[in-house]
Amino acid sequence: MSFASKQDAIDIANEMPWEDRERPETLYQMLSDVAQKFPGRSAISYQLTSGPTDKAETLTWQEFHDQTAQVANMFRALGVGESDVVALVLPNATETALAVVGGMVAGIVNPINPLLEADQISAILRETNAKVVVTLRAFPKTDIAQKTAEAVKDAPNVGTVLEIDLNRYLSPPKSWIVSLIRPKIAVEHKAKVLNFRTEMAKHNTSLDFADSAGDRVGAYFHTGGTTGMPKVAQHKYSGMIYNGWLGHRLLFDETDSVMCPLPLFHVFAVHVILMAMIKSGAHVVFPTPAGYRGDGVFDNFWKLLERWGTTFVITVPTAVSALMQRPVDADVSKVKNAFSGSAPMPLELFKRFEGATGMAVIEGYGLTEATCLVAVNPPTGEKKVGSVGVPLPYTDVKILLDEDGGPKECGVDEVGEICISNPGVFAGNTYTEVDKNADLYHFDTYLRTGDLGRKDEDGYLWITGRAKDLIIRGGHNIDPAEIEEALMGHPAVAMAGAIGQPDAHAGEIPCAYVELIDGGAVDPEELRNHCKTHVGERAAHPKFIEILDELPKTAVGKVFKPDLRKRAITRVYNAALEEAGVAARVDHVIDSKKRGLVAQVAKTGDVDDAAVSKVLGAFVRPWEWAS
Repeated sequence: MSFASKQDAIDIANEMPWEDRERPETLYQMLSDVAQKFPGRSAISYQLTSGPTDKAETLTWQEFHDQTAQVANMFRALGVGESDVVALVLPNATETALAVVGGMVAGIVNPINPLLEADQISAILRETNAKVVVTLRAFPKTDIAQKTAEAVKDAPNVGTVLEIDLNRYLSPPKSWIVSLIRPKIAVEHKAKVLNFRTEMAKHNTSLDFADSAGDRVGAYFHTGGTTGMPKVAQHKYSGMIYNGWLGHRLLFDETDSVMCPLPLFHVFAVHVILMAMIKSGAHVVFPTPAGYRGDGVFDNFWKLLERWGTTFVITVPTAVSALMQRPVDADVSKVKNAFSGSAPMPLELFKRFEGATGMAVIEGYGLTEATCLVAVNPPTGEKKVGSVGVPLPYTDVKILLDEDGGPKECGVDEVGEICISNPGVFAGNTYTEVDKNADLYHFDTYLRTGDLGRKDEDGYLWITGRAKDLIIRGGHNIDPAEIEEALMGHPAVAMAGAIGQPDAHAGEIPCAYVELIDGGAVDPEELRNHCKTHVGERAAHPKFIEILDELPKTAVGKVFKPDLRKRAITRVYNAALEEAGVAARVDHVIDSKKRGLVAQVAKTGDVDDAAVSKVLGAFVRPWEWAS
C-alpha cells in the first residue's frame, strides 16, 4: 500500500496491532535478518574527505553484522551489561555506526555531541553513569580527544576509553604527515586507554553472549536543550524498531542508496536512517566526519550524489538553503526524494529546491523524546508545504490546551500544544532524571512536546511555534515563524531567526538575525521595511535586525536561538547601562539550569549593586555579578 493520505496511515495501522505484529524483538535480530537476506549488498559507506573521487570505505550487510557483533563482544568483555552505558563522543565514521549499534546490542549506547564543551560532556557521563567511552585518538584540526580526556577526568565511573584513529582512512603521504603533527594530550584521568580497532579484532563475529530476551532500553540521547546541561532521553528497542519499520514500510527498500550528511549523535541519523537501513537493506552513505559541516561537502554535494547513485537525500532546511547557492553540476536524475526534518521549510526555498533538482521534498516531524518520528507529508500523496504532514501509522496526535478542569482537545485549526502517543514514547520514563518527567504527559501516555500547533480539516499537522519560543509583547503572543518566513522571502536572505529581545516596558519586542546568501547585499533598514510590508501584524514588526556572517546552528541545521537570545540580552542590557551612565557592562550570558539565561555583569568603574539593579531590574531576565 502506498502512503498517500491520512486514511492510508490509518489503514496501515489497522493491518495488525503493533504489539501483535511479527517483528524482531531485538535490534540484533533485525540486523541478523538483513544480513541473511542481503549479505553481499552494500550497507554503509564512508569517506573522510569530500571529493567525489576520494578514498572511501564500504561494508556489506554481512560485514556490518559481523563487525557489529565484534564490537558488542568487546563491550561485554569490558564489563558492559544490559543496563550499563557506552558513551560515544565521536564525529561520523564507519566505527561510529558500529559503536552505535554494537553499544545498543551489548548495553545502552549514549551518543554525545562532540561540539559540546568538556563540562557538558562530563555532566552527561555522570548523569548516565557511563562505564566505557569511545572517542577519537588525537587528530589534527579537532579537539574532540582533548575535550573527552578532560571530561573523563570528572566522570569517575568511566573505566575504559577506546580511541578511534581516523588516520587509517588516509593514504601516504597524508597519513605520514598526520603521524608527525598529531597533537599530544596530557591524560589526567584514571581510565584505561585502548585502541578501538585492536580490541575489536580480538572478538568473534557472532555474539558470545545471549541476546536480550525482549524489549529494553538500548539508547540514551541527550536533547539540544536551552539550558547549560541537556536532558537525557531513554529509548527502548521497540521505539527504535518502530522507527526502522516506518522507514522501510513507507520510504526505503534494498535498492535505495541514501545520502545522509547528518551526525550519528542525533536521532534523525540513527533512528530514522540507520534503523531504516537495517530493516530495509538499503545503503547509506556518510560523507566526512562533520557531514554537511565538512570541508567541501556543499561544493561537492551534487557530484557525491552522482558518485553513489543516490536515490534519497536526507537534509534540513539550512542545508537546502546552502545547496541552492551552488549550481547543480552533476547528474542527479536517480534521486527521487529529499527527506527534510528539523524545521518546516519556507515555501520559497521549497519551490526553489524542487525546481532546481527535480527532487520531491518530503517534510517530516519528530523529536528526541519520542525516539523520533511523529508525522510526515505523504510521499505519494498531497504535500502541504509548511505543514509536517499527517501522523504516521500507530501514532496518535492530540492538540491540547490546559484548562482548570484538565486538558481540553482543540478543534480544527485551533492552536494548542502538540501531544503524542506512539511506540516511540516511553511513557512515564522519557528522561533519566525522574523529576524531569513530572507534568510531561497528558492522560498518562500523551507526551507533551512543548511545540505549539494545529491540525487542519484534512488531518495535516502544522507547527506554529514553540511554547517557550513565542515572543510575548506586553502579554500579546507573537509567532516568530511569521517574521522568519517574511525575511526568507527577501532574495538576499538565506536564513533568518526571530526572537524576543528584552524590553523594559513590553517585556519583549521582536528582533531578528539574518544570514545572507553568497554575494547578497541588503541593509537592516531595507529588511525592516520589507517586514513592514510582509508581516501582517504591526506588533510583530522587528524593531532591530542584525546581519551576521553565519547564524548559529545546531548539529542538524536548526537556527540555535539560545545563542541569539544571549546576543540580544548583551546588546540591550549594555545599551541601557551606557545610557544610564552606569560603569558596568554584560561580560557574558550563561545558561542556568534553574534560572534560564542570566546576564553576568562586570564593573568598568566605581559602581554598586543598587545602580545596576535600578537599570537592569526593569528587564525580566535576571543578572548577577561575573565571577
